[in-house]
Amino acid sequence: MRVTYVGHATVLIEDSGSTIVTDPLLRRRVGHLRRQGGLPAPLPQLDGVLISHLHRDHLDTPSLKRIADGTPAVLPASGVSAMRRTRLRPLPVEEGSELRLGAFRVLAVPADHPTRRTPLGQQTDALGYVLTAPGGSVYFAGDTDLFEGMRAIGDLGLDAALLPVAGWGPTLGPGHMDPRAAAVAASRLRPRIAIPIHWGTVSPVGMADSGEGPAREFASHVAELAPDVRVVVLAPGESCDI
Repeated sequence: MRVTYVGHATVLIEDSGSTIVTDPLLRRRVGHLRRQGGLPAPLPQLDGVLISHLHRDHLDTPSLKRIADGTPAVLPASGVSAMRRTRLRPLPVEEGSELRLGAFRVLAVPADHPTRRTPLGQQTDALGYVLTAPGGSVYFAGDTDLFEGMRAIGDLGLDAALLPVAGWGPTLGPGHMDPRAAAVAASRLRPRIAIPIHWGTVSPVGMADSGEGPAREFASHVAELAPDVRVVVLAPGESCDI
């Protein structure tokens, strides 16, 4: 299984000839957020898209329009209406739902992240996903705070966990993990490898991002709290095999 950190919460996961991407954010600017560095390389042909929740830096309609028409897009059932302006094929799921995308078995798992598409919009759900393929298993947390159910996700047996360790501004709102909280998550999940995501990619216009600081801080905390977990820090665009 090969994992490529495209940036923010966008990760490309490849195994046995199948490819999935998470929360695709492929543009230089989304609202008041500006991408640091160059744009990501064009995506390969995809067997599916996983969308964790409806916030605009995770479900970005213009980015989804860059993906081939009819590509399956897995997302929380409460958010299907947000897909109406895309040409993807929505596959609504709830916690506990399972489906197949190419070589991957996809299991929808809980997330603790309050979500509204717009400030006054309806509350919608957030999810994480566990992907299992011949080459291993990986947990994509999306955006989430710590929650006790992480131990049950860890009981599934994880080769890798993709854990958000920062946000896009100087502070974190509810439903997020800072580097230490993400390290606690790693201790509950017990993967062989933990890869920090949601850092070093976008920041508000006029504000520099925090660079590798959150990812390196996460690695330091994991060494203390979950010493059996190996941390692999990937810069945007870098890959590793798990």
